[in-house]
Formats: sequence, structure tokens, C-alpha cells
Amino acid sequence: MEAQNDKPSPASELIEKEQEIQHLNNPVDISVKPIVKQYLGTVKKVKKEGNRFYFSDGDARVEIRVVSDDIIRVRLAPHGVFLDDFSYAVPEVDQKVSVFKMHEHEDSYTVSTHAVTCKIDKSNFHITFSDNITGTVMVDEANSMHWEENTDFGGYYIFATKKCHPEENFFGLGDKSGNFNLRGRRFQNWNTDAYSFGWNQDPLYRTIPFYIGLHNKAAYGIFFDNTFKSYFDFGSEDVSKTSFWSDGGELQYYYIHGPHMMDVVKRYASLTGTHPMPPKWTLGYQQCRWSYYPESKVKEIARQFRERKIPCDAIYLDIDYMDGYRCFTWNKKYFPDPRRMIKELSDDGFKTVVMIDPGIKVDDDYWVFKEGKEKRFFCRRSDDYYMEGHVWPGRCQFPDFTNPKVRTWWGNLYKELVDMGVAGFWNDMNEPAVFGSGTFPNDVRHNYDGFRGSHRKAHNVYGMQMVRSTYEGLKKLMRNKRPFTITRAGYSGMQRYASVWTGDNLASWEHLKMGNIQCQRLSVSGVPFCGTDIGGFSGEPDGELFTRWIQLGTFSPFMRAHSAGDTAEREPWSFGDFFENINRKFIELRYRLMPYLYSVFWEHHRYGFPILRPLVMLEQEKISNHFRQDEFCYGDKLLICPVLEQGAVSRMVYLPKGTWYNYWTNEILAGESEHLIEAKIDSMPMFVRAGSVIPEYPVMQYVDEKAITEVTLNIYNSDYEVNSFMYEDHGDTFAYEQDIYLEKKFTVKGDSSSIKINQLTEGLYTPNYEFYACNVFGIKFQVRKIVVDGREITDFYTDDNNCLHFKCNKIFSEIQIFSL
Repeated sequence: MEAQNDKPSPASELIEKEQEIQHLNNPVDISVKPIVKQYLGTVKKVKKEGNRFYFSDGDARVEIRVVSDDIIRVRLAPHGVFLDDFSYAVPEVDQKVSVFKMHEHEDSYTVSTHAVTCKIDKSNFHITFSDNITGTVMVDEANSMHWEENTDFGGYYIFATKKCHPEENFFGLGDKSGNFNLRGRRFQNWNTDAYSFGWNQDPLYRTIPFYIGLHNKAAYGIFFDNTFKSYFDFGSEDVSKTSFWSDGGELQYYYIHGPHMMDVVKRYASLTGTHPMPPKWTLGYQQCRWSYYPESKVKEIARQFRERKIPCDAIYLDIDYMDGYRCFTWNKKYFPDPRRMIKELSDDGFKTVVMIDPGIKVDDDYWVFKEGKEKRFFCRRSDDYYMEGHVWPGRCQFPDFTNPKVRTWWGNLYKELVDMGVAGFWNDMNEPAVFGSGTFPNDVRHNYDGFRGSHRKAHNVYGMQMVRSTYEGLKKLMRNKRPFTITRAGYSGMQRYASVWTGDNLASWEHLKMGNIQCQRLSVSGVPFCGTDIGGFSGEPDGELFTRWIQLGTFSPFMRAHSAGDTAEREPWSFGDFFENINRKFIELRYRLMPYLYSVFWEHHRYGFPILRPLVMLEQEKISNHFRQDEFCYGDKLLICPVLEQGAVSRMVYLPKGTWYNYWTNEILAGESEHLIEAKIDSMPMFVRAGSVIPEYPVMQYVDEKAITEVTLNIYNSDYEVNSFMYEDHGDTFAYEQDIYLEKKFTVKGDSSSIKINQLTEGLYTPNYEFYACNVFGIKFQVRKIVVDGREITDFYTDDNNCLHFKCNKIFSEIQIFSL
């Protein structure tokens, strides 16, 4: 770590050892000066340029930039010269600011917006952020920012150390394994092919250098936008200090104000972007294996799904579909006529998704290699040799995806696959992974969009820029159809281009628990479209584990089963009729809830809300929730409580404040308390927030299998007003960017003798159905009259479970339900 209790960092220890050796070899050479940590001194100069304020100690400079009312960026230039202001994560830095100002005080300077104040101490250059409304100090430095010279590569090791409050807890950092709360742990960010990773193993596949701190019931965020190998320590070395540092680049971070965790996540999304609306079919169930081949096997899998009436929208082809693992080719022995096969699958409702890796086989008879070589698009090392390494095809070279010309070329390579009808693309091995060495050597050079850099700088963005080139190429080739891309590796901002999965996991109960936590962590880290390999990639699940995983996967934004080729096949029917029936039940539930799931995705895309919301985000003021990690909300209306223990037939569930309905029984339960809930293998505890309107579609074997004639609205009565949203559009185009969508806002409020349901709409899309089938739960009186927009309807009934059923027109404005 860095300067905690004056303990040297690994970098300074190595430097000091080298200096000691030099001194022993030349003890009289007094010209050799030790390279040590250098700290900011006293503030001597101040300069203002628009929304940027520069503070200097006479040598180093610090920039304080007011990005928005709630976001302030801090940059350090150790000797006064800043690096080029370029970021793959943040396309546009400045946002709208209402008002900001700087004041000089006797011992400090302050830069303030209406929400937050950044204080710079004159004597020691400590930087503090505080909430203007409450006066709470959210972030205070333990040491001023500091650096060490990097004599081997140039530049600096750079460090920031903050105070860690006694009850402060931390969340985020993307796909890190282990407990959801990061307090007490240290992490490294260096994208790594972590096959069969374990609990607390680090690093993993992605670099998301963003975390949320929570103390005194208030939250803030820190985004350390640095692509070099970076580190975070959350009170591991010293319980009173939190630190982040990097092996190179610039000390640049964003302070993101809360005070609620949701505010922090939304504001982080305003910097790094949200996921575009996906094709609706990608929210369906997807079946994958390494590998389904030949064609007869693929067709057999498809036939089984349809005959068994288990909904499925996509079948995947792993690397064995290629000719010798050469990307953008077909193995004609296994797939003699891929265009015909893809069409036949499409006719039966299946989309085809294929894998593409970055390693291009060195073969002058291979057209992709020949083109890349002629255009000089492959990565080179410092002495101008090509970067070569062995992956699946053998000896390979690798495109430099940080070069815009390479990205354009790569994106166009998908044309033939798109023309054949391939609907989705899966970018794997893009950490980048290389057999034997693990990844590229540090001296590999990258264009970095004209800002130049070695692999030390580009490693963590390589996968993100690969899938960016895939997404942008597909967007052009698919002519207004939404691309579907998946990436294994990435950096902050990758959500603008791709979905993710948690990587090569294991078929174990521990990995079921871990995947649940990882998806929640990814969601609050700005990566919403995430999932796990259902059933575990390697190892052998039994029927119980696979079924519990299907249940969790039903409420993962990305729902895909995947397994390694040396394991037994694991389709939903692989474990016998008993488990098949349960798996079908939950996959059907996924399709019934499709309008709700799709609407939640819209809330993310348009408003920056995370899709999966951990309990601490719902009730951050309760310290006990800082350590709850099993349960989560999908959107803000469904509380999901997966069963994560073998043999469990019940589990304790904590319900947040408010009133909740058991989804299966409609039992009404009070919030802010724990409940023991039955959870036999054919069930998983699920709860609906009172006042919710949950739309449902009829069960389909694939998305848009048939025209929808009416939508079911499940309405859960509440004695306090609650808003719900439903979003609809074409499902596969970008027309929503021109307001061709329909956003519906429902409001529900009831009392002892009446219930009122209102609907407001926005947008230009018109769905084909005309009616809602309404089911109203939790009515506390005997219904005597229903009035829709001033007209009484008489065709209604209440069933034995006290659920009211009636139909109404989809364009209603107000429904009133009376006891008199």
C-alpha cells in the first residue's frame, strides 16, 4: 500500500533496495539522490479558469474542476504539467452547474456548489468534501496526494489516502468476488482471465475503479479514472485509512456527492453512460455450451426446447463453429450451410449468437490476418516486432483496438455474419488473455486514440475497446437494429457497448452465492446487463443446484446457461422431469414478467437507476443492511430472495420498510422486520411492494412469438400512494431515440372503502393491444362499484382469494373502486 503509518509501498521498497545496492557499489558517489515519496506542500498560488481552479505549491499543481452541482474532479500534476485530458470512460466531462464560487479563508480555500463544498487546506494541501445542507464531512484526506518517480517507465506512482470513519462501509468495484461490503479488503485492478476463480480471489476480469462510501447515513462516490494497474485499500492495512493508487498515469478522481446511494450511482452513470436499450429478445432465456456442434446437435437442442415447451430465445455457438478457431470463418464439416441453419433456427424463434476472440491466427492464407497485416493493424512491441502469443488458433497477432482505424476495420468484419442472420456476438478472451504468459508484455505499444501508450496504460481498456468496435460496427451493419454484444473484459463505461457475465465460474453452492453478489455489485457499479453462467461453467451441478441457479437467473438481467465441454450437458431438462417442470415454471415466469423487466431496463437507460438494487441501497441508514447481501430488488417493485443453501426448505427474509405481498400466496407482510418464509425446491421467496402495478404478458416460447391481445396488470393495493412505470416500444430498433416509445406512469392509493388507480402516458408509440386484464390484490372491503373514466363497468368478479378481476381500455386515465 502507500503512506500509512509511514510504511513504504512496494514500489518504494524496490527503489530503496536498488539505491542501497548502488550505494554499496559506489559508496562515495554523493550525487545519487534517493527517490522517495513526494507530498504536496503548502498552497502558494491560485488561478481560476472558468469552472477550473488551479492550486500550486510552487512546483506541483492541483486542478479542482466543477463538473456539476454534485460532481467535482480532482487532478494532480506532480511537476505542474498535466497529461492530455482524455478518457475512454467519460466522453464529456462538463455537465450543467447552477452556480459555483471560490472563497479564500484564513487557513483554506473553498470551492462550492449549492450541494457540496471542496476545501483545500493551505498548510498541508489536504482536500475535504462536505455536504452543504448537513455540514457533514464526507471525505477528508489522511495525507495529501503524493507520488514517486518511476525511473523504469517514466511518469509516477501516484497515491491518494483518505480517512476511514469507524462505521464507514464501502461498495462497488464491479465484479470483485467475496462479500458485498468491501470494508477491510484490498484490491488490484488488472483485467485477468481468472478461470474457476475462488471466493475473495483478485484480480478478476474487469476494472471498474469506482466505489461508494457510506457513513453517518450518507453516501458519496469516488471514481478513480486511471487505466493503469490500480489498487484500493478499504481499511485493510490501517483501519483508519482508505487509499487508492496506481502504477502510472495521472492521479485523477471524481468526487460524486449523494447523499443517497441511488444519487451516487445515477451521477456516476451521468459520467460514464448507461446501457442502450437492448433488443427485447436478449431478456429471454439463452442456452449456451462449449460447444454445440455439429449442426445436427444445434438443431436437436432447438427441437427439445420447442417440444418440451420451455421458452428460449437464443442458442450459442462457441469457438468450435470456426475453421481452426479462425474468427469470422465457419467449420464447413460441422456447419456446411450456416446461412440455411441460422434461417431455420430463426423460423423457429431462435436467435444465433457466436463467439469472436481477439487473437488472429498468423496465416498468410487467412484473409483476416492478411488484411490486418497489410494495414499494419496488429499490436507491436517497443522494438517494432509484432506482439505474438498463443491462444486457441495457435500463434496469433492481436489488433490494436485503441486505434480508431482498427476499430472501424474490425467492425466491418462482421458483415458476412450479419448478412447470414447472426443476431448476437460474444467477445471473449479480451483481457487480453494469452496462453502461458497470461497477457501482453508491458512494452506493447498502443495508439490510444492518438494519445499513445504502452500496454501498462491500455491493458484494462483493451477488452472495452474491442467490444466498442464490435458494437459500433454492428450498429452500422444492422441498419437501425439494436446490436447485442457481450464482453468478458472491460473498463468503466463499457456498459455503453455491451452486456457482461461473471466469467468462468464453478458448479458449486459457493459460486451460486458469489454470482448473486457479483451481479449486485456490477449493477451498482454502472454495469446493469449482467449475469452468471447458470449451473456453473466447470464442474457438475446436481438437479437441485441447477434449479436454484435457474431461479436466481430468472432475476438476473442477463439469463444464460453455459457449461464447459468436459462436463455433462445441462439443459433445463437434463436432471429429470421433476426438476424440468420447476425450471420451466421459472423460465415461463421470466417471460410473463417481460414487460416489467423491460421497463426496469428503460429506467436504467433513461434515468441511470441500477437494475439490481441491494438492500443497503433501499435502507442505507440501517447499519445491519450494510452486511445483508443475499436479497435484492429487481427494479424497485420486486424483492428477490434466492435460496443459496443446499437442502433448504425455508429461509429468513428481511423486508424493507413498507408493506409487501408474498408473490406466490398474496399474503401481506410488514416491512422493517424479518420473516421465516417457506422455500421448497419448487419455490423461491419473492415479494411485491404494496401499491405496485406489475404488468405481465402471456407465456411465449420466445419473445414476440405471437401478437399480444391484452396485457395483464397485477395491482397491489396500498394505503399510501405508490408510483409504477411501464415502458413499451418496437423492441429492436432505435426509434425510441426519436420518442417512438410509450412510458406509462401508474399511481395506486387505497383506503378502507375505495381504491384509486391513475395512468399518465408519454411518447409516440402505439401498442397493438386494446385492453388491460386487471387483477387487484389486497382489497379491504367488498367491491360494489368500479368506475373507469367516469363510466361504470359491471363485468367484474372477486375470486376465492379475494382478488378482483375486470377489464378496461388501455388508455384509461382513472379507475375508482368503491365499497358502496
